[in-house]
Amino acid sequence: MTGMFLDVRDLQVHYPGRDKAAVERINFGLDKGQMGVLIGPSGCGKTTLLRAVAGLEPLSGGGIRMNDQAISGAGTHVPAENRRIGMVFQDFALFPHLSVEKNIDFGLTHWPAPKRQARVRDMLSLVGLTTSAKRYPHELSGGQQQRVALARALAPEPLLLLLDEPFSNLDVDLRERLAQELREILQLAQITALFVTHDQMEAFALGDVIGVMHHGQLQQWDDAYHLYHQPANRFVAEFIGHGVFLPAAVACEDQTLVLQTPLGELRKPADNAQERAAWNTSGTCDVLLRADDIVHDDEAPVKAEILRKAFRGSEFLYTLRLDSGQTVMAHVPSHHDHHVGEWIGIKMQADHVVLFAQAAGE
Repeated sequence: MTGMFLDVRDLQVHYPGRDKAAVERINFGLDKGQMGVLIGPSGCGKTTLLRAVAGLEPLSGGGIRMNDQAISGAGTHVPAENRRIGMVFQDFALFPHLSVEKNIDFGLTHWPAPKRQARVRDMLSLVGLTTSAKRYPHELSGGQQQRVALARALAPEPLLLLLDEPFSNLDVDLRERLAQELREILQLAQITALFVTHDQMEAFALGDVIGVMHHGQLQQWDDAYHLYHQPANRFVAEFIGHGVFLPAAVACEDQTLVLQTPLGELRKPADNAQERAAWNTSGTCDVLLRADDIVHDDEAPVKAEILRKAFRGSEFLYTLRLDSGQTVMAHVPSHHDHHVGEWIGIKMQADHVVLFAQAAGE
């Protein structure tokens, strides 16, 4: 990760009295201007990691470098207020007695007056609130308040912006629109950012690179495409997107793995002799099948019963049970409106074949 604008190496945070580290051996980096997103279940350590980068949590091990300067690590701890890091929180934390422009101006008291006024004007323009400069937080919508909080964080010209679930108090439609706005604003400001969320769609909309966390460890740090199609382990495969594991028998034919599944045969090129030998020895595997790997086809010989259906506008997400008892999921165009309990024909159309060793006990 040499040359990264933000470089986190072997980072650990361990709270006194706890057996397990809150954050353990974390490694990742961000290039200048990139937006990184941390995602994972509640309690996985993503907010602790964000606070460690901010300088609000002391490290138990490892180090952090930003803009080629050590800010945390062995013998080094730059105080949070000296790191040139801005933060945006989920509760906005606006001052109710100050106008929009005064909220934005709050962190600029050490700047000369003309420069402060110019910077506040620039920030109001950046977040589209020029006409709301004299209004107070209670006179604004939730989305407008969030933009004020963003402008205030950006006003002191931070090197890095940290955002901790800033949209979690807003309704779903507003969150999606604000996520797109936020990305555009940060690209215009050319600022590096690290964002924490529990919402996958938010993560996909915002992140140049996304980190999936579980039990205090970073499971995979990658772009959305590779997280979805090439998950590093079973946890990432289950956590990202809709998918199930289907058992399969494995055999090798020359340099190809031949997989026999309850939905028919799949073939996957084997990357090397070691991979072929490993799967040949085990003889079984689990195949990851996403909802978009399953196609509704009335003529298909394999039939499945609809257990659940969720309307998504242009499509339904069907949860289906095979004759064998196994469950799969499928995206089906919404003009195919079948009833729960119906049996429909399905077939596999998997462009990315991802295999995992079968879980213990299977």
